[in-house]
Amino acid sequence: MVETRDNIKCSGYEQATFTVPDVTLKEMLDVIPPHCFQRSALRSSVYILIDLFAIGLIYKTTTLLDALLDSETLRLSSPLSFRLARLILWSVYGYGTGVFGSALWIIAHECGHRAFSESKLICDTVGLIIHTTLGVPYFSWRISHGLHHAFTGHISKDQAHVPLTRSQFGLQPLDPVQEDPYGSWVTEEGKSALWEALGEAPIVTAIRFASYMLSAWPLYLLVNFHGPEHYPKGSNHFNPNAIMFKPHQYWEVVCSNVAMALWAAGLVAWASKYGVWEVFVLYGVPYLWINHGIVIATSLHHTDPHLPHYREAEFTFTRGALATYDRFMYGDNLLGRLASYATHGISNNHVVHHVCSKIPHYHAWEASVALRKFLRSRGIKTEGAPVNYTETFRVWTACRFVEDDGDIVFYKNAQGIAQMRPISKEHSEVDK
Repeated sequence: MVETRDNIKCSGYEQATFTVPDVTLKEMLDVIPPHCFQRSALRSSVYILIDLFAIGLIYKTTTLLDALLDSETLRLSSPLSFRLARLILWSVYGYGTGVFGSALWIIAHECGHRAFSESKLICDTVGLIIHTTLGVPYFSWRISHGLHHAFTGHISKDQAHVPLTRSQFGLQPLDPVQEDPYGSWVTEEGKSALWEALGEAPIVTAIRFASYMLSAWPLYLLVNFHGPEHYPKGSNHFNPNAIMFKPHQYWEVVCSNVAMALWAAGLVAWASKYGVWEVFVLYGVPYLWINHGIVIATSLHHTDPHLPHYREAEFTFTRGALATYDRFMYGDNLLGRLASYATHGISNNHVVHHVCSKIPHYHAWEASVALRKFLRSRGIKTEGAPVNYTETFRVWTACRFVEDDGDIVFYKNAQGIAQMRPISKEHSEVDK
């Protein structure tokens, strides 16, 4: 909407308000049924077998159908039709294998949280095998991911999906004459200046999104992409002396590195014997789908114009745990339900996972229902829109930067507008 302030034309936005959560961790844990905290290595292992069976079934079905794509057994209009059919067939294989590969990835992630079993040894053994097979340095990432859970939503201590500030983007300092620090209005001059620096055509946003989906995960491991900005240049998950690791964790990182070296050697040996193309089709494409799925889901869990980010004065573990969203995969429909259950509900039950990461995925459904009911009674929203490309595009355009000042901040878009405004319990603006 357009408004006038001191005879200056401004663009304004009717913001929603955010009240800082006043629940305690004990209150949230108490509403979760006690049996949801029980972990079983046997039950967890069954899900590994289910996921492996699904991958094997997809592969066997694909190879059987591929064998039928022959001119002697099937009549198609042209040789090009056979190639197109094979492309579609193996693309479906890549996506399906990627879905169940993501499910295995999530189980290994639970191993890092000690949600797979009561035994630390069993968790680490299973987690190391599965994550290494999927190209993840198990111990190294388990350590940094633990820091992410400890400081979720912290503007400087969180480990992933950390928002860039105005100064980090290289923007001009905030001018309160040109724009509201909370993002409820901005003058036409201020909006134009921000858009010139941050604005982009939809096609550019789409390209930025595609490159992020394909490269964000390996770049995060290799160069701290979208990690804490204050980390020294060159920080990565393969240097045992990196800032995110403590001295006593040195050999865990080395162990992960050795495992990753064996993983890389295995891929090279496979490619040497059967060809790079086979490795790409059977492993590489599913690997890209796994990375894509993990990145898009976790990004939407922690990034939204309605989710707060805290600085030290206002941050607590509980507030950070609630600075995330549950999101249905693809929507509340048949495809969404299948995808949600296939990936063990990691997207649907993300808030309860941050409240207590030791709850295994097969209990997280029930735990989420109980926690969601309690939080709703306290006026706390935990559910975002479904995970899909439309929602991702909306979030990407609405979430460009946060202000350098303020103990509770919300994303602003490329025109300096924020959709949320923090208030205290007494309904006074949080402005410290």
